[in-house]
Amino acid sequence: MTYGQSALLGALQGLAEFLPISSSAHLALAPWALDFRDPGLTFDVALHLGTLLAITATYGRRWTALLVGAARDPRGEDARLLSLLALATVPAVGAGLALESRAEESFRDPRLIAGMLIVFGLILEAAERWGARRREWADAGWRVFLAVGAAQALAIVPGVSRSGVTISAALALGLTTAGAADLSFMLSAPIIAGAAAHKLKHLTGADLTGPFVFGVAVSSLTGWAAIRFFLRGLSRWGLRPYVLYRAALGAAVLALSFAR
Repeated sequence: MTYGQSALLGALQGLAEFLPISSSAHLALAPWALDFRDPGLTFDVALHLGTLLAITATYGRRWTALLVGAARDPRGEDARLLSLLALATVPAVGAGLALESRAEESFRDPRLIAGMLIVFGLILEAAERWGARRREWADAGWRVFLAVGAAQALAIVPGVSRSGVTISAALALGLTTAGAADLSFMLSAPIIAGAAAHKLKHLTGADLTGPFVFGVAVSSLTGWAAIRFFLRGLSRWGLRPYVLYRAALGAAVLALSFAR
């Protein structure tokens, strides 16, 4: 792993983890398109640590407030929201544990990824266009949280996008665009932390190389910037640019796969 590859993959992870364009798709396609070796598990840990730092920097205060509030009043609103977030996390954790090995082998075909980019981009477009957008995420009930959590489990397939599919589900179930984005990012924290912790146990001191540390730094900085950019841009241009990008990338990948 060179510093250049580390910077590229770190930037892809940081940007695509939080923008609705699928980080797993970009990380699978980059080595395939540019013809370099997949960096493997060690660097995957670095990328997850970087995005965990990014989500902690932007949503850490909200999580802290929920945890403190729930501890002070176990029957209060903060405790309710905390339990709902935990409920919504269960489907993705189950899918990750059950399908991890298959996801790393069977779901990385470029044509499958291209199809998922296009199809779930269209779903995102439909959800934004026809969603009712009546309430914020904190006003939703357990059925909404569980449905969004179940949708999140689909993101184990590269090209789906965890943020994209959760925002789509939340919009379809009546949340505002800002509320859907907030719920998506709140749900990302335990998933990213769990993925990092699950893979961290395989790490040794010898793995802590310069490119590893550089990858953590790049993914954290780009992830932080991506969250801020995405939230600020929602009121200006909505989700359409990401739908168009997904369609263009999917078409380009299909064309390249047939040309090879």
